[in-house]
Amino acid sequence: MSTLKVNNITNTSGNPDIGNVGKILQIQSTTKTDSYSATSTSTATDITGLSVNITPTGASHKVLVLFNVSMAVDSNFGGQGIILVRNSTQICMATDFGSRTPSTIKAIGGGASSTYYAVSHGQNFLDSPNTTNQVTYKLQHIDASTNNGIYINREYYSGDSAGYGRYTSSITVFELAA
Repeated sequence: MSTLKVNNITNTSGNPDIGNVGKILQIQSTTKTDSYSATSTSTATDITGLSVNITPTGASHKVLVLFNVSMAVDSNFGGQGIILVRNSTQICMATDFGSRTPSTIKAIGGGASSTYYAVSHGQNFLDSPNTTNQVTYKLQHIDASTNNGIYINREYYSGDSAGYGRYTSSITVFELAA
C-alpha cells in the first residue's frame, strides 16, 4: 500500500483551491465588551470597537460576515440604522431607499417605549471583496431624520444597579474558498 502526501494541489490555471471549494479557510472575530453612546446624525459614524480585519488568500474567495449588536435608542429614534461597511464602502443595503435612511438593519431597543432597553440584533452577509489585500469590515450608525441617541451594549438609562445591564456585541468574518 502507498500513501501520497502533498501540501498543495494546483490546477493548470494556477488555482490552488482544488478540493477546497466552500471550505472555511480562516476566521477573524472581534467582540466589543465596553459600552458606547453617541448622537446619530445623517453622517454615518463608526461604532468604536466593532471592526475586524481579514486578508483573503484568494481574490475569488467569498467572505461571510456575521454581526450581532446589543443596542438601545432614545425615545425619538427616527430613522436610526446600523450599516455594514467594507473598508470605506457601505454594503448590504437596500438600493431603493429614496429619502429614507439607508441601512443594513434598523437600530431600535425594546421595552414599553420600544427603545430604552437593549435588544440584540444581528445580520449575515456573503461578500465578494475580490482582493487579496487586507479588508476591514466595520459597523456604523446613522440617523438621517434627526439627531438621536444610540447606546451600544447598554440601556438608554445607565444606572449602576441590578436593574440595568451591560452586554456584548461582535462581528465575525469567515473566508470561504470559491
